[in-house]
Amino acid sequence: MAFVTTGDDGVTRCGWAGVEPETTYHDDEWGFPLDGDDAFFERVALEGFQSGLSWRTILTKRENFRAAFSGFGIEKVARFTESDVERMLADAGIVRHRGKIEAVINNARRAEELIESEGSLSAYFWRYEPESEPEPQTQTTSAESIALSKDLKKRGWKFVGPTTMFALMQASGIVNDHAHECVIRPRVATARSSVRRPARTENA
Repeated sequence: MAFVTTGDDGVTRCGWAGVEPETTYHDDEWGFPLDGDDAFFERVALEGFQSGLSWRTILTKRENFRAAFSGFGIEKVARFTESDVERMLADAGIVRHRGKIEAVINNARRAEELIESEGSLSAYFWRYEPESEPEPQTQTTSAESIALSKDLKKRGWKFVGPTTMFALMQASGIVNDHAHECVIRPRVATARSSVRRPARTENA
């Protein structure tokens, strides 16, 4: 059974969301289906930056990341140069990790290629939705996240390991990983029910 917590407001949530800024992120964003290529690109980038760090670190720096990466507009980031890398390495408001910064720029260029071939990032990622929903918060990877990671790496993406991709699937609503007792789970389920699914990929 997934761990839950009941806050001072009397609301039962997933156990990791008992305090801010996690509470607001959990209630308003985590697990709700994303809309738009830039939204998916931002989430991939932030999940990549989170690797080895706490999600709280990323949440508290989120607006700084958005400013540094031009709102995570794919076309804009794809045209970043070495001067942008140096600018961000001097920016104390973000995680100053050269490899991760360069990976986001690389991934923006790869995202443009993927959109050209697949139509949209949203359509591409949703093809990896599992046929049956996993038991909430019992795994950190899945067959689908492993297949997604493998395909993205083949396409030249960086910092997209299976665990990072499963975190993306949790955050973007591709799986509903809210605990059964969590008050947000049925809201996410309703939001997911209205998503127009693309045809599934043969690799998922």
